Amino acid sequence: MRHALQSGSRVVVKVGTTALVGPDGTIEDARLASLCDGIISLRDYGIDTVLVSSGAIAAGIAPLGMSGRPVDIPSLQAAAAVGQGRLLTRYERLLKDRGVTVAQLLLTRYDFMHRVNYLNARNTLDRLLALGALPIVNENDTVAVDEIRFGDNDRLAALVANLAGAALLVLLTDASGVHAQDPRRDPAAPVLDEVERITPEIESGAGGRGTAFSSGGMASKIAAAWVATFSGAAVVVADASEPGVLTRVRAGERVGTYFHPHPTRLSARRLWIAFAQPPQGTVFVDEGARRAVIQGKRSLLAVGVVRVEGAFGPGDTVDVAGTAGRPFARGLVRYGSDELAAALGRTSAELSGREVIHRDQLVVLSDGRDGEGS
Repeated sequence: MRHALQSGSRVVVKVGTTALVGPDGTIEDARLASLCDGIISLRDYGIDTVLVSSGAIAAGIAPLGMSGRPVDIPSLQAAAAVGQGRLLTRYERLLKDRGVTVAQLLLTRYDFMHRVNYLNARNTLDRLLALGALPIVNENDTVAVDEIRFGDNDRLAALVANLAGAALLVLLTDASGVHAQDPRRDPAAPVLDEVERITPEIESGAGGRGTAFSSGGMASKIAAAWVATFSGAAVVVADASEPGVLTRVRAGERVGTYFHPHPTRLSARRLWIAFAQPPQGTVFVDEGARRAVIQGKRSLLAVGVVRVEGAFGPGDTVDVAGTAGRPFARGLVRYGSDELAAALGRTSAELSGREVIHRDQLVVLSDGRDGEGS
């Protein structure tokens, strides 16, 4: 069941490139103006609002004479360098007459991976909101090579929702919500109204990348919902062009797809372990080890490890998967990949009591109902 947001709540609104650009791939003022009207409606109701806005690369394509979104990293960085300032200027022009001061925060994955940077970003965000400013967040695409190549602002928005302590993350796109199946393959697939738990079936129906001018797609929105709901935030995926969409979401109306927050909210440290940095490999375990981690809340020991994939070092983040191959946990490994491969199946006594992943650095992400047994 959806609930209306109360005054004093915090909301992160993420708008995708496809919701801002026209058919020719350029940013349209009418779309920006409609978004700004929605943000004003939230603020007028007493909702602290953070905007995560894509579109910097799209805003820089035309001024540089490019015909479409480039694929090479230097050109992407060049487009972002030109477009970021232009995009912020357009937001400022639309909002300054409404008495709203905009502030730019450019973040990278590094800022979420390192505790000092994380706390500094959180303190800055809190202070800006206390002063009545509208923080506009984007990835620092001019320097963040990995984010441009592999990332998207959906994931960033989910991490910002945790950073801000938001009650709700709204992902605005050009789709009416999350469909039961990829609508490009099944046009009659219905939009899901509410999602209690993200299942493999929902993930498989998400489809792939959206358009030539964007880097995300519905799959990335479901992944972002997975992250945000673990931080205790609800998530709505909705069509940015829906009239009064943000006002309706704030009122708890049935618009788009609503993801319920996870019943157990992870601590900030466990969220950092689970989502701040990408896994560098996968550790596959037997059924006994899987049950010990999920049900017994124990550390992962080498005796239960059956296979290792990827190249990683001590302290890296790795996924933990059962024999069916679906990851159910994530943690900070204490072995390098080569060392762990040599230790497969060995007892703790043989390894001087050294765990593969200590339980304090291990986060269970699945209850084991998704194809890995009960």
